[in-house]
Amino acid sequence: MEPDCLILIGKEEDIKKSQRITAKINGREIVVFYHEGKFHALDSRCYRKIFACMICMLQDIDGQACIVCPWHKFKITLETGEGLYEGINPLEPSPTPKWQSKGVKQRIHKVTIDSGNVYVSPLDLSVSFDSDYFAEKYKNGGELAMGKQNHSEVTE
Repeated sequence: MEPDCLILIGKEEDIKKSQRITAKINGREIVVFYHEGKFHALDSRCYRKIFACMICMLQDIDGQACIVCPWHKFKITLETGEGLYEGINPLEPSPTPKWQSKGVKQRIHKVTIDSGNVYVSPLDLSVSFDSDYFAEKYKNGGELAMGKQNHSEVTE
């Protein structure tokens, strides 16, 4: 634990270089991404299973930075954790696919940068998200979803 109950994840410059890092907070796997000048943290397991080895693509969808689950091809915004899908309205005369929200599916974690260190806030489990199921199912077991490179073990 660090000042103000923040949890140290790693050095800002190290994460910028690697573009991502995994950590465990009380056994729960999270991943912190550095993408287009911003840090984002979310559960490392997809709300439908797992981000397989986190060899996943970051993609811009309709102006939003998203991660694409390699197993399901689900698109999840880094900023909000919303699941996105491309759908049509069959009642329109010429249906055109448009990006739409499934709602927030993936738990995101607040990131704070202080004195060259990257921190996340403790989990707020008063609200649940679909990703919580697999985050809890795989808690304290198995390898980190992204593999062994660049990870840390953190307890609150």
